Amino acid sequence: MTIGYVMNTYPLISTTFIGREIAALEAQGTEIKRYAIRKWDQPLVDQKDLDEQAITQYILSGSKARLIKSVGKEIVTNPIRLLKAMGMTAKLIWNAGGGLIRHVAYLVEAITLRQLAEADGITHLHAHFSTNSTTIAMLSHIMGGPGYSMTVHGPDEFFTPYTGSLREKVENARFVAAISHFCRSQLMLFSGQDHWDKIDIVHCGVQPENYGTKERTSFGKRVLFVGRLDAVKGGPLLLDAFAGVKPLHPDATLRIVGDGVERKALEAKAKALGIADAIEFMGFRSQTEVAEYLEASDMLVLPSFAEGVPVVYMEAMASRIPVIASQVAGVSELVVNGKVGYTVPPSDTNTLIQRMDALMSDPEGSKQMGEEGRKIVESEFNIDIEAGKLQAFFKKYAP
Repeated sequence: MTIGYVMNTYPLISTTFIGREIAALEAQGTEIKRYAIRKWDQPLVDQKDLDEQAITQYILSGSKARLIKSVGKEIVTNPIRLLKAMGMTAKLIWNAGGGLIRHVAYLVEAITLRQLAEADGITHLHAHFSTNSTTIAMLSHIMGGPGYSMTVHGPDEFFTPYTGSLREKVENARFVAAISHFCRSQLMLFSGQDHWDKIDIVHCGVQPENYGTKERTSFGKRVLFVGRLDAVKGGPLLLDAFAGVKPLHPDATLRIVGDGVERKALEAKAKALGIADAIEFMGFRSQTEVAEYLEASDMLVLPSFAEGVPVVYMEAMASRIPVIASQVAGVSELVVNGKVGYTVPPSDTNTLIQRMDALMSDPEGSKQMGEEGRKIVESEFNIDIEAGKLQAFFKKYAP
């Protein structure tokens, strides 16, 4: 059995979880071929990502002549199924309310994907995110390519379920993996009831043994943020909260790992708040470095406005440190309030300050929460276990 993984842009800084999943599947005997529409246009900082990039086939690599040749071949050798895919493309355009050029591009990409999959002997395609990667997997299948499945994460996929043709993608899929109960509920909301039984929960996960390798004997006031510096992550709220907790804990520090369009604004805000001396902006870092920063921190704080179930929470909990997270989407299915850290109402700076103060004031409580978090990750968010679930679905649904 050879499975083709289909991604939009891969690898990039935020797709570490996909690389882990692929590695875990391969370790369990599943052969994986990687396909992505395009390469990331930023430098990669992790050797594992560089290795993944080297073995990924890119649909938009090479010349336009290559794509034109693929289309010509499909017209000659597969005209009837191509017409069916064109019919679905027209339906997708209708759902999206326009976007003719974009959807024609998807059809061309799907043609190339179908031909690559045929050449590689792929028996099943699996897409991450129900966006354009699933669109081309679905169109490829309609043209006679392998059946497909998809992992849906959210939350943005649920912001535009109709224009994103989520219902059609669920209906045509062999199975759908949802990363949380919340995610599954949204898929059920936007799909036909007769397809609910094909939606199962498969968590993202980590290898717990790669985190928390040193015995943690004490807790201090070292706050860590890991994520892209983008509006959705709530960076300004974090700085406001840190400025609010600083008078209570003058020795508190904040390390920000990640980069993005908001970095300069956040650096300026830190200076304006008078807390810049206590903050380090680290930029993008490798998986190994992130694990080291988690080891050297006392809590992870991520006051996002929207999330799926962030893998960095799993990494923090595996590292035996408590987490403070916004109570959005499926986050509370991982971060159990008061047990492994705290969930706070999104946008609530005052509660964020109170929870940071609570952890800084209670080292023993922080230690207990860290240990509880480790247990949850080991039992429910272990990538080897979750990959085993996926492998079972592939065996069940792939011919």
